[in-house]
Amino acid sequence: MKKYISEFIGTAVLVTLGCGTAMLVGCDAASGSGYLLTALAFGLVIVAMAYSIGNISGCHINPAVSIGVLLSGGMKTKDFAGYIISQVLGAIAGAVILAAIFGLGGVTDMTGGFGSNGLAGVNGNAAAGLLVEIVLTFIFVMAILGVTSSKAGHGSFAGLVIGLTLVLVHILGIGLTGTSVNPARSIGPALIAAISGNPAPLSCLWVFIVGPLAGGALAAAVYKFLEK
Repeated sequence: MKKYISEFIGTAVLVTLGCGTAMLVGCDAASGSGYLLTALAFGLVIVAMAYSIGNISGCHINPAVSIGVLLSGGMKTKDFAGYIISQVLGAIAGAVILAAIFGLGGVTDMTGGFGSNGLAGVNGNAAAGLLVEIVLTFIFVMAILGVTSSKAGHGSFAGLVIGLTLVLVHILGIGLTGTSVNPARSIGPALIAAISGNPAPLSCLWVFIVGPLAGGALAAAVYKFLEK
C-alpha cells in the first residue's frame, strides 16, 4: 500500500508543479522561456520525487513507465494495476489542487485547460500527435530502463538522468502536443478541464493514452532485445 500512496503523491506533485507552471507561464512558441520553464518544471519534479519516493515505489509516477517496467519483468501484474490506479488518481488530485489555487487566487490559466495536452502544434492531426508521443515516450522509457538496469551501475545518478531526459523530450514536444509521455498526467487535467466547462481536451485524450503506452511497451521490447 505504501508504494501506491507514494505513486499517488508523486503523480499529484508532477501535475501540480509541471502543469501548474505551464498554466502560469504559458507555452506560446513566441516565448521560448515558457517552453524551457515548463520543461524544467516537469524534469525537476522527477528529480525531486526520485530522491524522495524512489526507494519506496521506484518513482514511476507514469503508466508508460510502469508498462515498460512490467514488460521488462521488473514488476508484477497486481502491482502494475495498483500503480496505474494510484497514478491516475494522483493526477486528478493534482489538477484539483490547481483548480483550487488558480480559482481562489484569480490567476489566469495561460494554457486554457489546466495544462492539458492537445494537437494544435500538429494542426489537429491525430496521427502526427500519436507518432510524436510514441517517439518521445520511447526515448524517455529507454533512458529509464537503461539507467536503472543492474548492469548500468549509475546508482545515485539515475534520478538526475531521468529528470534531464524528461526535460529533453519536453523541449521538442511542448510545441507539438504539449508533451504528455504520461497518460495519467494527461487524464487528470483533461477531466478537470471538462468539469470546469472546457471539454475540448477530452476529444483527443485517447492520443495521450495510446501513444505513451505504445511508446513504453516498444521501449521495453527494444531494450530487452538489446540487453541480451
